[in-house]
Amino acid sequence: MSYPKLLTPEEKLDQGKRELGIRDVVVLCGSMRFADAMAEVAVEESVGKALVLKPDCNMKIEHPLWADPAEAEALKIRLDDQHRQKIRLADRVIVVGDYIGDSTLGEIAYARSLGKPIRFTHPEVDPEAQR
Repeated sequence: MSYPKLLTPEEKLDQGKRELGIRDVVVLCGSMRFADAMAEVAVEESVGKALVLKPDCNMKIEHPLWADPAEAEALKIRLDDQHRQKIRLADRVIVVGDYIGDSTLGEIAYARSLGKPIRFTHPEVDPEAQR
């Protein structure tokens, strides 16, 4: 007797997105110092019919939700995890800006480990281009 092939979680996600008609999910990565540029890329991608996921909490700007340093550190960890979830959902990744910090480097490495196509608004900052 042969058994049906079990789908991996990634295959189930892809199948679900196809069945729901979700065709192009893009996630934006980069330093929040480029929040304005991210907003512009999000508009361009949305007009191009992509579903855009991006960071939504700019912790470089004061806000009561992250005013306490201990709470801010815990929130940063949680937001980093949420952003990795967005990367897992995405079909492709766009890295915005002409600077890449440690968080973004980690996001790029994670996206590459998942085989996600990555485009850079400034290709010269691609860590692989600098090898």
